[in-house]
Amino acid sequence: MSVAASQVIAHRVTRMALAGGAPNARDRKEFTGMVVEKQVAFAQSWMNMFAEGVRLQQQLALSMWLPATSRQRSAQAKKAASRITAAGLAPIHRKAVANAKRLGRTKLR
Repeated sequence: MSVAASQVIAHRVTRMALAGGAPNARDRKEFTGMVVEKQVAFAQSWMNMFAEGVRLQQQLALSMWLPATSRQRSAQAKKAASRITAAGLAPIHRKAVANAKRLGRTKLR
């Protein structure tokens, strides 16, 4: 994701610099879209993390009926945190990679 994000940032900053004070319609569309796409990606991220958290809480509640050591419970908690983080990063990663591919094919002018 960091590579894709750097490519997108470099493309967009260059595009802003070339546009100057009077961006054309294509630039305005790109600049507006980059704000909206972040809002959508972060909303999806929060929804994914919430949904994953609910699933994991249900699994935890069910697992309380089964015997387990504290080491096993600790491993479950670490795995749960990783799954929630991965669920949250997925939409942001997907958008960054898609933008890098799309902007890589787009000429600056």
